[in-house]
Amino acid sequence: MTVVTRFAPSPTGFLHIGGARTALFNWLFTRHHGGRFLLRIEDTDRKRSTPEAITAILAGLRWLELDWDGEEVYQSHGVERHKAAARQLLREGKAYLCYCTPEELTEMREKARSNGQSMRYDGRWRDRDPADAPTGVNPVIRLKAPQEGVTVIDDKVQGPVRVENVQLDDMVLLRGDGTPTYMHSVVVDDHDMGVTHIIRGDDHLTNAARQTQLFEAFGWDIPTSAHIPLIHGPDGQKLSKRHGALGVEAYRDMGYLPAALRNYLLRLGWSHGDDELISSEQAIEWFDLEGVGRSPSRMDFAKLESVNAHYIQQSDSAALVDLIADHLAESLGAPISDDARSRILLGIEGLRQRAKTLIELADAAIIYVNRPVFPLTNAKAARLLENGGRELIAESAKTLTAIDTWSEETIEAAVRSLAESHSLGFGAIAQPLRAALTGSNASPSIFEVMRALGKSETMARLNAVP
Repeated sequence: MTVVTRFAPSPTGFLHIGGARTALFNWLFTRHHGGRFLLRIEDTDRKRSTPEAITAILAGLRWLELDWDGEEVYQSHGVERHKAAARQLLREGKAYLCYCTPEELTEMREKARSNGQSMRYDGRWRDRDPADAPTGVNPVIRLKAPQEGVTVIDDKVQGPVRVENVQLDDMVLLRGDGTPTYMHSVVVDDHDMGVTHIIRGDDHLTNAARQTQLFEAFGWDIPTSAHIPLIHGPDGQKLSKRHGALGVEAYRDMGYLPAALRNYLLRLGWSHGDDELISSEQAIEWFDLEGVGRSPSRMDFAKLESVNAHYIQQSDSAALVDLIADHLAESLGAPISDDARSRILLGIEGLRQRAKTLIELADAAIIYVNRPVFPLTNAKAARLLENGGRELIAESAKTLTAIDTWSEETIEAAVRSLAESHSLGFGAIAQPLRAALTGSNASPSIFEVMRALGKSETMARLNAVP
């Protein structure tokens, strides 16, 4: 059997972090088994579905590097197929026409509410002669669900889930206006797309019994299900806007790497021993549904930053520079120069040591893009130029300009020699140099900074100190 999974978001908003994890688990499970990972956009809610949301979902998946097989499927394109399937059940006596009026349904709803129960259709048209139908009412088509026995879902995460059939009513397949319901469309689409495994959030577990009944009514194979627990906020409550960024694009804009977010989401509800940092290749090799826990996971932004910092350390230098160059161009309002990009590349090792996000890395890299503007706005750095600091910078410039081979070793030797000649500690010269070259009182090693800036740019910055 070829494993076929699907990720089926509704395009009513962005790709939220819970949806991203669901897509990741489907993708990993499929790639592990050498199967097919399909994407279905469930856009049958025409009032709430928007082209902007579809674009955001596709962009989010592409940014996360979760590639799907074939073209995405739009549920709205299969409406006629969904209608035909419902009418098939009607012809086979497995569904029936229900002529309940809005007033009757309201009465059922209010009666259930007064009894502290959820709304459940009472089946009054289940065996009634359509000849009794009232005028002016467009009938819905309802599934003739089993009224006795138990519907069992052998869930690969939750374990066996048993639902007494008496608790389920005859769900609507086609509305009075002829449009298919979501519950019905999903089942038809899963069958037609050959889905073998349904991996989704456990908020859909309540739908699983009804959908199982519908698969059985059609006589179709029932996909294996795995309902994964939801993601909660750090406070243990259901993840919501009050917990911060929810959309994948927000995490991208905050400077997280897609590989880091994948790694973090993988460990948010799935485990493989004590392994925390897991490459995509390892994840594909190791992923199984048995490793998914039953308890909700909690977002831990400190942990996410830690994982992201690791991936920043491991990233290809040139690729990393390209990423922060994009952030810098956006913040500065113009692309950075080729010279600036080259300087960042030369200094990237020192920059990445303490950066937890691309935003932090880009902020640190600004020293290789813009020259300091005097007077310095950084008060601590400005004080380093006082009390003889400017004079030491001028002497340093004379010493450094005589260097023929520009390297960290030759620069350090020249600065230390100058400090010794004045009977000064090394920091007494290095700190004013840092302020003059970067406009800050903190930076990577000043020798690394000067090597990355290059001799020409270093001298230009030192000579610009007023």
